[in-house]
Amino acid sequence: MSELTHFDQCGNAWMVNVSQKAETHRIATAYGEIVMLPETLTRILSGGMAKGDVLGIARIAAIQGCKQTSSLIPLCHPLPLTKVNVSFEASVEKSLVAVTVVAETVGRTGVEMEALTGVQVALLTIYDMCKAIDKGMVMQNIRLLEKIGGKSGHWQYQAS
Repeated sequence: MSELTHFDQCGNAWMVNVSQKAETHRIATAYGEIVMLPETLTRILSGGMAKGDVLGIARIAAIQGCKQTSSLIPLCHPLPLTKVNVSFEASVEKSLVAVTVVAETVGRTGVEMEALTGVQVALLTIYDMCKAIDKGMVMQNIRLLEKIGGKSGHWQYQAS
């Protein structure tokens, strides 16, 4: 395991200097799920929620979350995102909605935090839009699936 980069020799938090790193194409894919009552999922899929198109609004929220990551995570560098893709998959059998966010940039640091933030914001938006009928929803299995680019190269999640 490599050294933690957000601390100096005295243990003080600092923003990592990336000015000497090469700009490369970087991609990160993150994933998460929100489990809900079957009736809640049915209403989402049928467009029957009073607040509107739940997944459409959650998609926009995920993109906004990606774009605002450096404002939310104190030591993240602001990144010029070149692409954000958000996809949803509903499972009636498991009574959940899964979200996948792919974030891309050409830069000196990775977009893992942006993809993960996008997932979380999408899930929180789904919760917010449905909480009036289902306060017991659970967000779970939030994780980085893959990152491409940069000095450390390609990394992929391996289930244990």
